[in-house]
Parts: sequence; structure tokens; C-alpha cells
Amino acid sequence: MGIKAVLFDLDGTLLPMNQDNFIKKYFAEISAFLYKHGGYEPEGFIKAMWLGIKAMITNDGTKTNEQAFWAVFSQIYGKEKVEGDMPLFERFYDEKFINTKTECGYTDYSLKIVEYLRSKGVKVVLATNPVFPPVATNSRMGWVNLKPSDFELVTTYDNVGFCKPNPEYYLDIAKRIGVDPQECLMVGNDVSDDMSAVLCGMDVFLLTDCLINSKNEDISKYPSGSFEELFDYIKKSQEN
Repeated sequence: MGIKAVLFDLDGTLLPMNQDNFIKKYFAEISAFLYKHGGYEPEGFIKAMWLGIKAMITNDGTKTNEQAFWAVFSQIYGKEKVEGDMPLFERFYDEKFINTKTECGYTDYSLKIVEYLRSKGVKVVLATNPVFPPVATNSRMGWVNLKPSDFELVTTYDNVGFCKPNPEYYLDIAKRIGVDPQECLMVGNDVSDDMSAVLCGMDVFLLTDCLINSKNEDISKYPSGSFEELFDYIKKSQEN
């Protein structure tokens, strides 16, 4: 395959989880915390969260996803209140985000495969959809014994202006790490988000352990399988 870089999704890929359950737990925890400490009514707060997420998903690269998200929140709640409550959001991730770990699993393969690739001189990217701040992404990778220094690049909401499934997200990553898209392999569990990397010329592997196929697409066109099968697939590619 001539692979020089492997991009990994996080949620449902390196970090096993049922994404729907994780999101429900995350929203329950953050809305309860912000209601208790900041007076944000939970139902309206969750609606505002979704609007902010939509702004990030549709971002066109003219601003960071962080800027897109907080612009929406400021329109809803007022710039002064939002800026004044920033320490509360930071406290949530420091103190309560850990509670979402109950909805996540664990696999030894995450660390094994990343270490294997790095030993072969392959660049490894944590290509998680950049809708979280770094502290939340760092926490989640830590739950499978990974750390930021294990990756050439970690995409978070403050350093990217695109989201999956926009092909520009993948092109931006390839440019940053100095490889051609055709020299990259994207690994993920979400057919719509992760397999869209093919649109910019990347190879893909669909991890089926926590498969998400919301549009019921025919997945037979993609290389796919379990984490064990992914490891075999990558090792064979390095032998060729």
C-alpha cells in the first residue's frame, strides 16, 4: 500500500464504546454540572450544545471549531456570561468528565498497534472528530493507555477548522504531517464519517467491533474487520 501514515478515529475505534450511550452520559453529566454551578437550564443547554456541534460539523475552515462553537453559545447566552463561565466548563472536564468512562470499554490492541506502527517509522495521527477540547480528548485516549506524544498530530476543536465527513478535514491532516493523501490509511468505525477519507484518495479500513452505519451503506467495498484483523492487515502492508 505504500502507507506512510495511519489515521485513527478514537471513539468506537481506539476507545471501544457505544457512541449513543456515551453521548447520553456526557450530556447528562455536563448539563447537570452547568445547571448546578452556572444556572444553565438543562433542556436549553443541551439544545445549545447541539447547535454548537452543528456549527463545528459545518465549519468551512475560516475559523477554528472552537471559535465556531463558542460563537453559537455567545449568541444564545450572551458573550459576557459565556466568557465569565469559561472556568466552569474547564472545571467540568477536570472534575466530572471522568464519569463518562463508565460507557467506554478497553482493548490492548490500541496501544499495541500504535507502538507497532511507530516502531516501523509510520506516522500515527489521532484523527478523532475535533469537537472536543484537548483535555477531553487527552482523557479519552488515556483510558486506553495512550498519550498525546504517541501521535504526530491530535485533532481537537482548537486546532482544526473542519470536521468529518468533510474531505477537507483529511486533506488538512495530510498537509500538516507532510504526506500525500494516497500514502495514508484512515481507520475508523463510522461508515459515513471515517470512510469519507476515500474521497480525497486515502485508503481506509472499517473497524467493525463498534460499527456505526447510520445510512445502511454497503460496507463490502471497504476492507473491514475486527481489531485483530486490522492488526494483521497493517502488518501485511508493512511486509510488502
